[in-house]
Amino acid sequence: MEFLAEASGWFGALAVLAGYLLFSVGRIPNGRTFQSANLVGAVALLVNGAYHGAWPSVVTNIAWCAIAITALIRLQRIRHSAPMPPEAADLGGAELLPPPGPAPMEEIGR
Repeated sequence: MEFLAEASGWFGALAVLAGYLLFSVGRIPNGRTFQSANLVGAVALLVNGAYHGAWPSVVTNIAWCAIAITALIRLQRIRHSAPMPPEAADLGGAELLPPPGPAPMEEIGR
């Protein structure tokens, strides 16, 4: 059980940090990917904190989960309530993805 708690903690830390890094350098927007990374990471860190009896961390990660869940629900509502512009219907989706590799310096300096 100790191994699972430790693995959960490291995985949670990696998920939260990766999401924050990708968001901070402009590789992902504040959207489903970012909020899902926060939710998954917070749940994993919550498991680790509960195992170790680190109750301030547990409470913080419960709040972190609530924030991420609220954001995901709001994003879902916006997605379903906003009409799709006619030009968006023709897009294949690939042009919405950032190119592979690091973000260009001019984008980082925004």
